[in-house]
Formats: sequence, C-alpha cells, structure tokens
Amino acid sequence: MELIEWKDFEKVELRVGTVLSAKINESARKKAYTLQIDFGSEIGTKKTSAQITDYYKEEDLVGKQIIAVVNFPPKQIGKVMSEVLVTGFPSEDGKVVLCSPDFKVPNGSKLF
Repeated sequence: MELIEWKDFEKVELRVGTVLSAKINESARKKAYTLQIDFGSEIGTKKTSAQITDYYKEEDLVGKQIIAVVNFPPKQIGKVMSEVLVTGFPSEDGKVVLCSPDFKVPNGSKLF
C-alpha cells in the first residue's frame, strides 16, 4: 500500500448524487448501465456508464444516492461520454457493490 499526503486526498472530489435514470448501455463492451446522476446545483447532472448490473436493476437505482468521483476528465465508454466515476467495492464473487450513504444527504455533499 502506497501512502499519500492529505493534500493528495483533498484533490479527489468524492461527491454524493441521486440517480435520476438508469438504462442499459447497449454500446458498452461489458454489460453496464448509463446513469444520469444529480449532484446538486453546484455540479449539476452528470452522465456515466457503470458496470453494476449484477446486483442492481434499473428501477432500483432511480432515487438511490451514490458516491462518485466528479473531477476526473470525461472518458468515452462505447457511445457514452462518462463524466463521473461511480464508486463501489467487489463482492466475494467480484460483482460490484455500490458505495452509498446510509442516510439521505444533500446532493453534491463532499466526502471528507
């Protein structure tokens, strides 16, 4: 494990947002959803492609708060320009489990 300085951690913008919509990303190489996520008035609504189809259904994602890195440069994933990176952990079988707050917090709140 490489140690980092606090100033390095402060550069990473981990913010909470609410999923507004989720649909299959037909152009992704691996099965994924295209998500529209509301990060509040300062950041706005951002789009991403996320490989979270194993545990999550489209209808279960809408309204769910998630944590994402919002200050990476955009990345093309299939036909989707991904603007944020949704965070998660691998389960024992390698499927993604999303990071999300236990209780509702304001969209755009920064993890600290």
